[in-house]
Amino acid sequence: MTSTASAALPALTCQRGAFQLPRDAHYFNCAYMGPLPRVSERAGVEALTRKRLPTSIVAPDDFWDADKLRALFSQLVNVGDPNRIAVQPGVSYAVATAARNLQVEASQNIVLTHEQFPGNVYSWHRLATESGAELRVVKPPEAAGRGAAWNERLLEAIDASTAVVAVPQVHWTDGTLFDLVEVGRRCREVGAALVVDATQSVGAMPFDVEAVQPDVLTCATYKWLLGPYSLSLAYFGPRFNDGVPLEETWIARNNSEDFQNLVDYQDAYQEGAVRYDVSERANFFLLPIAAASLELLLEWKPERIQEYCAELTREMLVEAGELGYSVERERWRSSHLFGLRMPEGVDLASLKQTLAERNVSASLRGSALRLAPNVYNDLDDVDALMGVLREAVS
Repeated sequence: MTSTASAALPALTCQRGAFQLPRDAHYFNCAYMGPLPRVSERAGVEALTRKRLPTSIVAPDDFWDADKLRALFSQLVNVGDPNRIAVQPGVSYAVATAARNLQVEASQNIVLTHEQFPGNVYSWHRLATESGAELRVVKPPEAAGRGAAWNERLLEAIDASTAVVAVPQVHWTDGTLFDLVEVGRRCREVGAALVVDATQSVGAMPFDVEAVQPDVLTCATYKWLLGPYSLSLAYFGPRFNDGVPLEETWIARNNSEDFQNLVDYQDAYQEGAVRYDVSERANFFLLPIAAASLELLLEWKPERIQEYCAELTREMLVEAGELGYSVERERWRSSHLFGLRMPEGVDLASLKQTLAERNVSASLRGSALRLAPNVYNDLDDVDALMGVLREAVS
C-alpha cells in the first residue's frame, strides 16, 4: 500500500518529541484516543483565547474556517473536490445521514461485519426494521487464515439484493484489514451503497477515495487524526448530491456568507456535501486543533506511519510468537492496530493489572490484547510491553 511518492521519502523517525507524553508512559492505545500533538495544543489554546474579545472572531470570514479543514482532509484521503467533505460531530451522524437518504426495500439486504463498532451499526438496524430488509452480519471463522476467509465471506454476502454495505477499513477490536477496493468493486457491480467508517485507520493508514469509491467515508478526529473529540469529517459521493440533511443549518444554504441579508431565505444548498454539515459547524475552538493535526499528518504521511509501526513491532511480534502469542498474518492486518491473542493459561485479569502497574496502556478486547502503536512509540515502550508479556507466560 506504499505509494511511489512516499517510497522516495526517507523513513519516518520517532516523533515522540511532537507530543507531551511522559517518558514513563508506554502508550499503545491510540485506538482508544490519540494524544494531542504539541502544535495542536497550542492551536487550541490560541483559539480559546480569541473568545475573550468576540470582535477578534470576524464575520463572515472566520465562519468559513471549516473550508480549510475540508481541503486538508481531502488531501489526506484523495478527494478532488473539498466541498465533498462535511463537517459533523461524530460517525453516527454521518451514518444516520446516509440511512436517511438511501432507499431500501423489504426484498433487499444490508451487509455488516461482525462486532463492528456501533457507530456504523445502529442506524442500519433501524433501517432494516423499518423497511423489512434483511440484516446480514458477516462473521469471521475461528480457524487459521481468519482475515483472508473473513474477506471472502464478506464478498460472498454481497449479492444482487444488497442495498447497503457498511464496513470499516480495519476492525476496531483486532485490526483485521478489509480489502475495500474489492468490496467497492463488488458494490458497484450490484448497485449497493458503500458506507465506510475509517475512524480506526485514516491518519495512520492510506485511504484512497478514488480507488475505493465509497459512497460515504466517515472518520472521527479524536483517534488517529490526533484531533479533538466531538468532531468528525465525512466524504459524501454523488449518490448524495440531492439528499436531505438531518438538520437545516442556515450556514449550509446559498449566500450564507452574506450576513447582512441572511433573512433573504434560500431554498438552495451550497455545493456538494456542505448541506450535511452540523449546525454551528464553524466551531472556533475545535477546528483549529483538528487543522493543526491534519497538517502534521500530511507532513508525516500515513504510508510512512504504517512503515514506522511495522518496523517498530517486527522483532517484538517474532518473540511474542515464540512465547505462544499469535497475531493475524501481515497481509490481513494493519501495522498500527492489531490483536495479540493469548496462549493458553494466561490470566487476563492478572495481565490487565500488570499492564497498569508498569504504565503500559493497551486495551483488552475479548481474549486479545489490542495494541495500537503510533509514531510516538519507541523501543523503550516495546521493551516495557514485552516485559509484561514474558511475565504473563512464565
